[in-house]
Amino acid sequence: MKEIKIFSPASIANLSCGFDILGVCLNDIGDEIVVRKTKEKGIKILKVTGQKLTLDVNKNVAGVSALALLKETNVDCGFEIEIHKGIKPGSGIGSSAASSAGSVFAINQLIGKPYSSKELIKFALEGEKIASGAAHADNVSAVLLGGFVFVRDSLNFDIFKLNNPIDLAFTILHPQIEVKTSESRALVQRPVTLDKLITQSANLGAFISGLYKEDYNLISRSIKDVVIEPIRSILIPEFEKLKEISLSNNALGFGISGSGPSVFAMSKGLVNAKKIGDLLKEKYRELGFSFDIHTSTVNEKGIQIIKIK
Repeated sequence: MKEIKIFSPASIANLSCGFDILGVCLNDIGDEIVVRKTKEKGIKILKVTGQKLTLDVNKNVAGVSALALLKETNVDCGFEIEIHKGIKPGSGIGSSAASSAGSVFAINQLIGKPYSSKELIKFALEGEKIASGAAHADNVSAVLLGGFVFVRDSLNFDIFKLNNPIDLAFTILHPQIEVKTSESRALVQRPVTLDKLITQSANLGAFISGLYKEDYNLISRSIKDVVIEPIRSILIPEFEKLKEISLSNNALGFGISGSGPSVFAMSKGLVNAKKIGDLLKEKYRELGFSFDIHTSTVNEKGIQIIKIK
């Protein structure tokens, strides 16, 4: 195997009640990454299409994560990387995670898969660190493991998949503004009051229980954020109106995707997710805002191989 082309998907982090703890992998939205072996050792990023990003391997998240992998791995070759961005940086649906996880997944395949998908998380996290200033594993874990993931301890990589109720679907609205993760994280107030901690903890526990019991009513009652959303939502145009439209049209929940500005509505069934998408589109068009919109079921597989040479 000398060359591999992969699809590295988008993801939603936090899911309202699980700040830096919960993530979910999406279908159809993502980056395509090509990695090939070279005789010259090291990492080179040959090109990036779709977005204007640096080719400097020490500043591009795909390069940083790849270098972290090679630092711990004895290989007698190097690698060239091409990144075709389908996710806009600063969109809140895991742009940096898709690139960080995608490069290490591809290299791992080319060298005979010495690492499991879970073991690749620590390398992908190095890319996330330079993107956001924090080693939050929710996005990269969702991309590498697929499905819903739970990050119990990112420092010790105590991370695992959760049950995925088959009918869950997402509507993602991305306003065409950029919110940098590092700046959005800076807005989060500390300390959190005890009453909010209790409420948020109860919602998180109930949400996970709802996933395993496939109790959509419990999921709906639990996917609420009393800590982060009240602060970050001010950055998103017409957030409360979008939330009202979604919840009044049978969305199970509505919240900020990652650090924003993308927002998501969770629904039971793809049909309802598409209906909510149409209503959100109509509202943003009325207001004259530029946006992208996606509907997606849960991607249980994570990164997918497109072609091998």
